Amino acid sequence: MQSAHIKTPLPGPQAQALIQRDALVTSPSYPRDYPFAMSHGKGVEVWDVDGNRFLDFAAGIAVCSTGHSHPAVVQAIKDAADQFLHISSDYWHERQTALAEKIDAVNPMGEPVMSFFCQSGTEAVEGALKLARYVTGRSRFIGFLGGFHGRTMGSLAFTSSKYTQQKGFFPTMPGVTHVPYPNAYRPLFAGEDQGAAVLSYIENVLFRSNVPAQEVAAILVEPIQGEGGYLVPPDGFLQGLRQLCDRHGILLIFDEVQSGIGRTGKMFASEHFDAKPDIMALAKGLGSGLPIGMVVAKRTLMEKWQRGAHGNTYGGNPLCCAAALATLDLVEKEYMANAAEVGTYFINQLRDLQGRFACIGHVRGKGLMLGMELVEDRSTKAPAAKLCESIVTRAFHNGLLLLSCGQSTIRFMPPLLVSKANVDEAMTILAASIEEAQDR
Repeated sequence: MQSAHIKTPLPGPQAQALIQRDALVTSPSYPRDYPFAMSHGKGVEVWDVDGNRFLDFAAGIAVCSTGHSHPAVVQAIKDAADQFLHISSDYWHERQTALAEKIDAVNPMGEPVMSFFCQSGTEAVEGALKLARYVTGRSRFIGFLGGFHGRTMGSLAFTSSKYTQQKGFFPTMPGVTHVPYPNAYRPLFAGEDQGAAVLSYIENVLFRSNVPAQEVAAILVEPIQGEGGYLVPPDGFLQGLRQLCDRHGILLIFDEVQSGIGRTGKMFASEHFDAKPDIMALAKGLGSGLPIGMVVAKRTLMEKWQRGAHGNTYGGNPLCCAAALATLDLVEKEYMANAAEVGTYFINQLRDLQGRFACIGHVRGKGLMLGMELVEDRSTKAPAAKLCESIVTRAFHNGLLLLSCGQSTIRFMPPLLVSKANVDEAMTILAASIEEAQDR
């Protein structure tokens, strides 16, 4: 199939020219999947430099939570820009304080919180790690296989969704031990409850044989694992982690960079599992496209930081804070509920598609954070990595922007304002793209 909105074979001549120019001056390290050169976007739709129209179900890697160029967000940025562009976090301004107050009012931890401002998810994770070390006086950490927490040297020590992310950069921050993330579709432990098995492994194997629990500062976990395959943990797992941490005086850090800010139909993914962290990392969808990250922690923890213990030149940038305030307002009033409603419709459509195509082994997710895992055979569950890549590429050529994750999972993370009509159009393109990829 070729969408009526695709006017020229892709990439078009202007896209090719831009990509050729870029190759001479931009780092080749970016993991680009297909030749999309963007011109502009509105809501769920984007156009390339050749005038081709696409549905964007990647949303800048779950960043454009309110869609592309939402009028309310754009106006908030313009209003802030008219006043000043920067002052640095050495001083105070209204929007930064208001955003910290707003996060406190959302009540992510069931008690008062304080916030540290930065520009990205990896910086938010770095800040969370530093805070955990600072307040506990401990030096070890536990992370999870398949996790992605960023690419700076501290967060990279935890990142383990693909070996290429760490290849060539060893040694990273020392003291990080990885354990399996519970995966009911691909279990590593005996027993039906993979969450309970992982908890038992930490408590009864790791803490007894390799890692002294009293030296562990924190456990860092994604409430729904992103790059590792959009894995939803079993009920009770995050609660079990909370209890394990409490037993040993360990802090619990939730990385909600990709799963937070209404993405799953709740403000934070951890709310689905009735578990609260001590520290939380936020970014991506918080600013609807502007670079902002936050370390959010219980006030009783963050108030222990002394002057100069951590800082950031651009943290709390007025334009980014304005975008985040507008974003949170839209998410709370409308888009979080839309993510829940349209997400339910979407996952049911994907499960119907699973009935048509044997290559779809598993469909999972919450809200508008959905994954579709491709397999060579449902009985063996052998990952179909090449087919996954081919479907993503064919979808691009048919007018749908997607990204993969894990070994062979296509992830769906459209803007939170996506409609059921958008989903229907995307499903038509997706089905045709699967057929084309299988015929090749």
